[in-house]
Amino acid sequence: MEPSISDVSVVGHFSVDSILLPSRPHAFMMLGGSVTYVSLVTKRLEGNASIISKVGGDFPEAYLWWLREEGIDLTGVVKRETEQTTRFELEYSSDLAERKLRLKGKASPITIDDLPKVGHAKALHIAPIDGEISYDVAEHLKKYADILSFDPQGMLRAFDEEGNVHCCAPIDRRLLSLVNVYKSSLEETTALTGQTDIKPALKAIHDFGVETIIITLGAKGAVLSVAETIYNVPACPGNPVVDPTGAGDVFIGAFLTEYTRAKDSFWCACVGSAAASLVVEGLGPTSIGQKEEIYRRAECIYEKGIKQ
Repeated sequence: MEPSISDVSVVGHFSVDSILLPSRPHAFMMLGGSVTYVSLVTKRLEGNASIISKVGGDFPEAYLWWLREEGIDLTGVVKRETEQTTRFELEYSSDLAERKLRLKGKASPITIDDLPKVGHAKALHIAPIDGEISYDVAEHLKKYADILSFDPQGMLRAFDEEGNVHCCAPIDRRLLSLVNVYKSSLEETTALTGQTDIKPALKAIHDFGVETIIITLGAKGAVLSVAETIYNVPACPGNPVVDPTGAGDVFIGAFLTEYTRAKDSFWCACVGSAAASLVVEGLGPTSIGQKEEIYRRAECIYEKGIKQ
């Protein structure tokens, strides 16, 4: 049997999240981790998605059943019965603009020995959430992808004794030399480059050889830089935000899915912005919208961006 080819493969820990929102009296549990959001939006856009991850014996089987029902390839998910799954507590401020993040459990790092013998990926997204991916693993994975994408979020996180997340931990910058597509928030980009202004920060990342850079700006949209040509990607106006969790992951998942179809980068970013606007309107990854609505919103953003 020939190995399958994924449109988008995503690598990183799953997380079981406890989310505290100002609109709800109690925390609720939800499947999280970038791997969840990226793979689900890829499927919504009718792409083939696969996940490479590691979980512990405490990881609910119902989550794996759900993802298989969605058509996501979980061949690359390793379950260690004697270990624990990564768990986070997310507490949002009253306006949802800020959040406190606490690490409540941590799976062991993903090693080369954990990597399955799976097929090629048109785009492979490295998405650590707790420093679980090393340069050696990323270098190994690059051989199996046409496009290597990277979000440094989980590599920049530092944890104190209580599990509180702070910025920033040192990062192996050799990772950037492997990457075709880079995505992060402005805060994370500043932490990585030491540049507070966007243009010098973009140049610093391009200087590593990165071709395409996306910096997400929350309600202000995003900045896309391709070969040092900069585009402003408008945010998509929609319904009030309910849960901001995973918006950036949905953005890059939608972007990469379109990117593998040889669409122009600005259109891909508009699809990312549209998909992100939908997921925040509900709770967790179950709120990722359907393809038709994602494209409808993307067309509105694209037209707005062209007119700017």
